[in-house]
Amino acid sequence: MTSTAGLLEGAEPFSGGSGTTGVLLIHGFTGSPRSLRPWADDLVARGFRVELPLLPGHGTRWQDMERVAWTDWYAAVERAYDDLAATTERVFVGALSMGGGLALELAAHRPAAGLILVNPSVGTSDRRFLVLPLLSLVRRSIAAIGSDIALPDVDEGAYERTPLKGVVQLTKLWRAVRADLSKVTAPVLLYRSLTDHVVDPSSAATIIRDIGSHDVREVVLQRSYHVATLDYDAQEIFAGSAAFIASLVRT
Repeated sequence: MTSTAGLLEGAEPFSGGSGTTGVLLIHGFTGSPRSLRPWADDLVARGFRVELPLLPGHGTRWQDMERVAWTDWYAAVERAYDDLAATTERVFVGALSMGGGLALELAAHRPAAGLILVNPSVGTSDRRFLVLPLLSLVRRSIAAIGSDIALPDVDEGAYERTPLKGVVQLTKLWRAVRADLSKVTAPVLLYRSLTDHVVDPSSAATIIRDIGSHDVREVVLQRSYHVATLDYDAQEIFAGSAAFIASLVRT
């Protein structure tokens, strides 16, 4: 049983549901399972088995991210995938933000039945990121990036500061993902918010251009910001992802 001591509210990992189709959900950078729990609950209600792990260094305090590497996040995702694959006939992967990068890296090395990516992050056009490795040597954190949500009074429970060492690890993940995009052949449903204050449009453009899959379906969300799984378009994402899975399971 996983201990919840020291975890932020709603940051607990989740495992539930049943059935022959599994769905692995992966949260974003400085966030936690809280941002995807309504999605997980919806999938369970529709008859899927769901794993929603808490990534290392997340869900506690931002200083804990200074002690982990992107490979630790990826290893946690691999373990959750392997657990699902051992007890289901197929595994789909749904993800938010940085979780989308981890999902793509996973699909380059594991047989994912399909990917549902919500505002996935695989890079940035912001040139200020070029100086982050040096800046991280003299400064520990910058302002928070969490809870970019249009819906009033909704909080995803992300860290109150963004650790720069964690951002450096994020950029290393980006490089690994972009190098492996051509290996990803699974069908993809990509949700992108028209207004996103965290991930710029270059990430979706890079995925669509370089991915090896011949089945990429992009949906532009008109009302939601970055954390769309808790925003105005959440129900569209939930219903659309279930329909996407059903269309592939039937084929």
